[in-house]
Amino acid sequence: MIRSGLILMIKESAVKGKSAYAISKEIGVSENPARKYMTQPARPHGLTGIKKGSKLDPYKPYLHELMDSGIYNCVVLYGYLQEKGYDGEMSILKEYVHPFRPPRRTPAVQRFETASGKQAQMDWGICKYTDPEGHLHKVPAFVMILGHSRAKYVEFTTRCDLHSLERCMVNAFNYFGGVPNEILTDNMKTVVVGREAGKVIWNTYFSDFAVDIGFVPKVCRVRTPQTKGKVERLVRYVKENFFPGRHFTDLNDLNLQVLNWCRNADSKTHSTTGKIPLTEFASEDLQPLLEQMILDRYRWETRTVTREGLVSFDGIRYGVPWQYSGNEVQVRLYKGNLEVYYNEILSAKHPTQHRAGNIVWLQGQYKGLAERHGVAVLNTMAFRTTTQVEVRELSIYDQLLGGVHSG
Repeated sequence: MIRSGLILMIKESAVKGKSAYAISKEIGVSENPARKYMTQPARPHGLTGIKKGSKLDPYKPYLHELMDSGIYNCVVLYGYLQEKGYDGEMSILKEYVHPFRPPRRTPAVQRFETASGKQAQMDWGICKYTDPEGHLHKVPAFVMILGHSRAKYVEFTTRCDLHSLERCMVNAFNYFGGVPNEILTDNMKTVVVGREAGKVIWNTYFSDFAVDIGFVPKVCRVRTPQTKGKVERLVRYVKENFFPGRHFTDLNDLNLQVLNWCRNADSKTHSTTGKIPLTEFASEDLQPLLEQMILDRYRWETRTVTREGLVSFDGIRYGVPWQYSGNEVQVRLYKGNLEVYYNEILSAKHPTQHRAGNIVWLQGQYKGLAERHGVAVLNTMAFRTTTQVEVRELSIYDQLLGGVHSG
C-alpha cells in the first residue's frame, strides 16, 4: 500500500504534466499505481469534521451564565467551575473564554485648548546612553511645554530631586521669558507628599517655591496621567526623536543640543494644533519674571566643606581653599561651571564634571596649610612686649581684687 505522502507526490508531479512512466522512475513506484493515483480524487481523512470532546463541555452553560453576569476573570471562573466538579486545566478555560472577553475600555477624557499664558505641563523622563567603554547609563530629562503655544523646554540633569526640579523650572521660566499662571504635573514626591480626605498635601518646600515664583501648582488625579497628555507626548517625542543615535561629550553639550532641537521642533507646524509653536509663542500671555536675585535663590544648594577642603555635588567632589573646611557654603551650576560661595564671596570655580566619583582639585588649594598647622583662624591671644612698664606696689593689685595685703 502506498503511503499518503507518496500519493501526494504523484499528484503534484501529475499537475506538472509528467507521465506515469516518468513519475514511477522519479518516485520509485510501479507505473500502474502511479497511473492510478494520478487521476484518483483525494479522499477526506476519516476523522475530518469530528471534534474531540473537552472536559469543559458539560460546564459551558454555567460558564456562559457567569460571563453574562459580567465575570470574565478566569481565576474567579475557575474557582466557580471547580465547585461544580470541573477538574480540567486553567489553560482550557482561558482559551475558551478569550473570544468572549469584551474589549478593554479606556476612560474618555475631554479635549480642550489651553488659554494663552494659563498653563504649562512638566514631567521627568529617563533616557539611556552608553559611554565609550560600553557601560549603560541613565540620564533624567526635565520636560516642560506651554499649553497654548506648545513651546518646549528640555534639560538633562543628574538627579530628579527637589533642588534639581526647582533649578530646571527656573531655567525654563528664563528660557520662556515669563511664568505661566499654573503648572500641571503628576503626583511626584518632590511636589506632593500625600492626600488626606481627597485633598492634596503639598511638599511645603515646593509650595513655598510656587508662592515665591508666582504660579499655582496643579496635579493630576491619581492614576490618570492622560490629563497631562501634552507633556506625556513630549517625553515620548524626546525619547524617540531626539535621543536615538545622539552623540555628545558631556551634559553641557547634551543640553545645548536639546535646546537647539527644541527651537527647530518649535519652528515646524504642530501636528495637533496645525500651527507653528514659535509663532504662537509670541501671543503667550505669561507673567513677568521676578527679580534675578529671587530666581537665583533656587539655583543655590548648601554644602558643608570636608576636612580635606572638598564639596560634593552630583557625586563629584570639588576642591575649595582649605581655610573653608568645616564651613557651610553655597554652590550653584552657572554657565557650565560649578561656583562655590562663602558669605557671598566666590571662593572656588570649576568647569562642571559629569563622571561620578571624580575629585577636581583647586590650584593652590592647600597653600599655607602646613605653615598654619591646618588652622584657618588662629585663637586670639596676648603679646609679650619689651617696652619698660611702670613698677607698682603689690598692694594695688590686692585693692583691685577687693582684698588687703598683709605684708
